[in-house]
Amino acid sequence: MKILLATHWLIPHVGGVWAFMEQLKKRLESMGHVVDMLGNSPDYLKIHIVNRNLEIAKAQLLPLLETKLNAHNQPLLNLSPIVRYHEYERYCLELSAAYFDLSQYDLIHTQDVLSTRSISRVKPKHVAHVAHIHGCVATEMILHYQLNPQLGVTESSPELKYFRSLEHYGASSCDITVTSTHWMKDLLINEFAVPRGQVTVFQYGFDATDFDLKSKRSTSIRRPEGKKVIICPARLVFVKGINVLISALAHLKKIRQDWVCWIVGDGELRTELEQLSLGLGLQQEVAFLGRRDDVPALLQQSDIFAHPCLQDNQPYSVVEAQFAGLPAVVSNAGGLPEMVDHGHTGLISPVGDAETLALNMAFLLENDEVRQQFGRNAKAWAQHHWSMDLMMGRVLDVYERALSTK
Repeated sequence: MKILLATHWLIPHVGGVWAFMEQLKKRLESMGHVVDMLGNSPDYLKIHIVNRNLEIAKAQLLPLLETKLNAHNQPLLNLSPIVRYHEYERYCLELSAAYFDLSQYDLIHTQDVLSTRSISRVKPKHVAHVAHIHGCVATEMILHYQLNPQLGVTESSPELKYFRSLEHYGASSCDITVTSTHWMKDLLINEFAVPRGQVTVFQYGFDATDFDLKSKRSTSIRRPEGKKVIICPARLVFVKGINVLISALAHLKKIRQDWVCWIVGDGELRTELEQLSLGLGLQQEVAFLGRRDDVPALLQQSDIFAHPCLQDNQPYSVVEAQFAGLPAVVSNAGGLPEMVDHGHTGLISPVGDAETLALNMAFLLENDEVRQQFGRNAKAWAQHHWSMDLMMGRVLDVYERALSTK
C-alpha cells in the first residue's frame, strides 16, 4: 500500500504524535509499504511532506483564502480572531493536501481532528481514511478558558461552539476513528456526539529496542551526588500542569531536601514557570533543561517520573518512564488511570492537587524499597502491555476494514 500519515501539528517535533508517526512509518516500511508524512513545518510557515522535501508556503495560500473568507463574505467566521486563525490554518492544510495530490494514496491515516476534517473534504472517494485521535482539542481549549476567565470566553462564546463542532466533525469525518483509551472514546461519544460504532479502541505500541539503544547513549547531564532525581519531560504549556508540579515541589521542600527536579522541555510558558520556581525559592532544586534529544538517557539517571497534567490521553512520556523502570506520580486526568496502577506501578493524585502530589513524591523518596518495587512493576507491565507487534496487528486490521468500505 501507499499510505499518507498526516497531522495538523508540527513535524518533525519532540511530541508524542511525531513519535507515534515515526514508529508507525518505520514498521509499515519494514512490511513493504510506502509511507509519506505530511504536516506543518517547525516554523509553522509551510505545509510539507517531510520525507519527500515537498512543501508549499502558507503565504501563497492566504491571499486566496482572504478573497473567499473575508469579513464581507463570511461575517460569522470573522467574529472571533481565534476561530478565524484556526479556520485559516485548517484551510491551508486542506489546500496543501489537495495540491500534493491525494489520489496517489491507498489510505490516509490522520492524527488529529483538524487534519481529519481538512483531508476528508478534499481526498478522492476511493482513498480509505483512518483517524487516530490522540487528544481532545475541544476539552483542552475549554479548560484553558475556564482557568483564564479574564479572556472573557464563556460557554456561549463562538470560540467554544467552534471547538466543540470541530471535535465532532473532525472525529466523525473518516471511515474509522481510533483512540487509545476508553476515556477518550467515552468523551467523543458522550460529549461530542461521535457515533459509537465509529470509534475503535486499542493502546499504543512502543519500540523497546530503539528505546534501549537511546537509553545507553551518553548525556552531558549528571545527577548530583546525594540527591534523588524527579524528572518531568513535557511541553511547557498550560495543559501539562507544570505549575502544579512546581507548587508541589515547594511543599516537598518543607518535608525533605534530598532531591532535585529536572523539567525537560520547552514551550510558551517557560519564562513564567521559571519565575514561579524562583519566586518559591526552588532555584537550587529545580532545573529547566529545555528541549533535549537525550530523554531516554536522562530517565536512566532518575528515580521518580512526574506527570501532573490537567488533561491527557495516553502520553508517550509515561510509556517511556515505565520502560525505564521508574515509578510514576501522575494526576487522574484523562486516560492516565488506565496507564498507572495506583499502589503498584505508581501513585495517582487528583488533578491540580499540589499537596497530595507532594505527599506522593515524599512517600516514594522516603521508601526506597517501595519506590524500586514500583519501578520494577512498571517495567514488567510495560513490556507486556505496550507491545508494538500487537499494536501493528490492530492497525493493519483497521486499515483492512477501512479499505473494505471502498
